[in-house]
Amino acid sequence: MNTLEKIAITKHAKERLEERGIKVDDVIHCIDTGEIIKQYEEDKPLSSCLILGKTINESYLHIVLSKDEDFIYFITAYYPNCTQWEADLKTRKER
Repeated sequence: MNTLEKIAITKHAKERLEERGIKVDDVIHCIDTGEIIKQYEEDKPLSSCLILGKTINESYLHIVLSKDEDFIYFITAYYPNCTQWEADLKTRKER
């Protein structure tokens, strides 16, 4: 089963992608090739993680998702803002 067949994307999440100009293909590419940069073990009902990846056109993208044995649950995706993230886009700036 490929990533697209395993991913669950809610209507709300699809709307956020559209608002931000992010394509589902880019989300899948980031999931397949990106790096987990943060684990959120305490999240409920499932733990989640933050992935840093690149879109098909090489733009950096952050994706938040959770998963169980059957599905990957897409939560959100956004282009990291340089005012909130260090140059490596892996480290959140101190407030």
